[in-house]
Amino acid sequence: MLCLLRLLVVLFIRVFRSHRDLLLENLALRQQLDVLKPRYPRPQVSTSDKLFWVILRRLWPEWKHALILVQPETVVRWHRAGFKLYWTWLSRRRVRAGRKYVSKELRELIFRMVAENSTWGAPRIHGELKMLGFDLSERTVLRWMRRAPRSPEPAKRWAAFLSNHRGAIAAMDFFTVPTLTFGVLYCFFVIAHDRRRILQCQVTSHPTSAWVISSCARRSPMTRPPAT
Repeated sequence: MLCLLRLLVVLFIRVFRSHRDLLLENLALRQQLDVLKPRYPRPQVSTSDKLFWVILRRLWPEWKHALILVQPETVVRWHRAGFKLYWTWLSRRRVRAGRKYVSKELRELIFRMVAENSTWGAPRIHGELKMLGFDLSERTVLRWMRRAPRSPEPAKRWAAFLSNHRGAIAAMDFFTVPTLTFGVLYCFFVIAHDRRRILQCQVTSHPTSAWVISSCARRSPMTRPPAT
């Protein structure tokens, strides 16, 4: 019973396809006869005729068997030319894409809010701009906040502090080093800022809190007498 049902479905599909192919073949032949009816030394193929064969090529796999007027390569060339014209038309359309343009006045307003309110983040500034009637996303606000000019005074004060106290400042780091025997060594490293001198370098495979405290107190800029 199942085999009989499958056979009937296959026959129905083949009959439908053959009837469809016959209709498309008749349509293609009639179209070519209409092109050949006018008495010219050479048949004139209009734009509508080219469009007909481009569409028929996409709908009917056997379109080459009914084509008499031109070569199949000519229809393929028409299709490519139409594709090129379509994308050329799209590229010439003056439609702005991508992010919305942010005017200079709006950028200066964002910079002013950042400068006058150092504790405000992007959500707060975005909300304030929304209340003022500006339509832009929070991500756009954050992007322009990152480009806001910063005051050089804090950086200058920090540089002056480092220059005046570099003799009493040390940098410390605690890091691990893998070994060839698949072990791990724990290193405690201290370096002075003034001359980049190594003040302390301790290595152990079993670190403890007592070892860390001893390494920190063993030698540091605070334990050395000031230079005279």
